[in-house]
Amino acid sequence: MAERYTLNRVGEGPNYDWENDHTFVKVSSEQSGGAYTLMEDNLKASFALGLHRHDTHAETFYVLEGEIDFYVDGDWHRCGAGATLHVPPGVPHACRVAHGQPARMLMIFQPAGFDLFLAELATMTEADFADEAKMAELNAKYDIVQLGPVPPHPDDKE
Repeated sequence: MAERYTLNRVGEGPNYDWENDHTFVKVSSEQSGGAYTLMEDNLKASFALGLHRHDTHAETFYVLEGEIDFYVDGDWHRCGAGATLHVPPGVPHACRVAHGQPARMLMIFQPAGFDLFLAELATMTEADFADEAKMAELNAKYDIVQLGPVPPHPDDKE
């Protein structure tokens, strides 16, 4: 029998517990027919994601709890619960938790595929992560163009 719908309750769905965040796939690439991926991202106090862009897919972020600092196309935005940020293809962006405090958000990746990227990362060894050529190939496969570290934030003291 074909799956007609999907239900993921709190703490359910394929998940990846990384050093800086714990993500849950709520709607996978397969479930959406490749249209989008929906993820819940529980950001730990150490979370920061360096400057990058995607040339063919968009990301939408909806903050559920806490505050997240987003750097988008040269501007910083502090987003709290209820804020939505949409980043179209080609726009450089980075983010980090605000005040070193955990936060939680929903993320939509359109078209789908980010869940497949995480699944591949989960199979990798430390040696794989240290292999720059392998990482560059994986990033290219999933439309991730690394541009550098998180840019300096105006609240950071020099």
